Amino acid sequence: MTPNLIIRERCFEWGQRTYLMGILNVTPDSFSDGGEFNTVTAALAQAQAMVAGGVDIIDVGGQSTRPGAEQITLAQELNRVLPVLQILRKEIPVPISVDTTRAAVAQAAVEAGADIVNDISGGTLDPEMLLTVARMNVPIILMHIRGNPQTMQQFTDYQDLMGEIYSFLAKQIAAAIAVGIDERKIIIDPGIGFAKNYEQNLEILRRLPQLRQLKCPILVGASRKSFIGRILNQPDPKARVWGTAAACCAAIFNGADIMRVHDIKEMRDVSLVADAIFRQSSQVQPSD
Repeated sequence: MTPNLIIRERCFEWGQRTYLMGILNVTPDSFSDGGEFNTVTAALAQAQAMVAGGVDIIDVGGQSTRPGAEQITLAQELNRVLPVLQILRKEIPVPISVDTTRAAVAQAAVEAGADIVNDISGGTLDPEMLLTVARMNVPIILMHIRGNPQTMQQFTDYQDLMGEIYSFLAKQIAAAIAVGIDERKIIIDPGIGFAKNYEQNLEILRRLPQLRQLKCPILVGASRKSFIGRILNQPDPKARVWGTAAACCAAIFNGADIMRVHDIKEMRDVSLVADAIFRQSSQVQPSD
């Protein structure tokens, strides 16, 4: 069993229940909610709504990672992320993660109060990232990707999808441990939608249990993504809540520990029911 992780006096007991990471994009161009929360006031209001909905971690990102997203400068990313982090840390009790591939942003964000670094490149886009996280002694989320958000959709040709995801993550876990990151502080993410096509996203959800052998908590981010839109014939990401619920339920059944989602209140209900069905729980449930 993966050891528990304590973040900001909260104990994450892996395997006992599903944890929810709420997506807070402080960007003008994210695929689902770009421009909605890119002021400090709007971001704080959204974070407070997430806390009320039962969120466990809030993930703040200043660089859109949708397919084809333009890379912004370091200064732009810092200017978007830091003011939001500073106010959230004063007002919000739950752990906060920073969604970045840049070591300088990770360091500044942790200094401003972030608790976790969520790197969609698994520590590959910035050679200083793993060393920086090791020095700060915070948890890191390592995600599988090929290329970067501008190029990733050209790299969906795999000989063995799950084998290649597994070996990439195993390599990055080893690299993280080698520079001094505590193995108990590593979380992995197969990277749904990142250099993956429609069929591959579904395959990841089906074959998720194969990643358990890496002995790290597993995060899955399927929320509102285009593969759900394709199944539902639904071009509007915000209208994919029920489809997201089904994907979350499948991920929980197959061993996901954290779901990265937009719709906290709804996915809290999904995770509570899925946990009651799928997880061996010694807790006595109230009768109907």
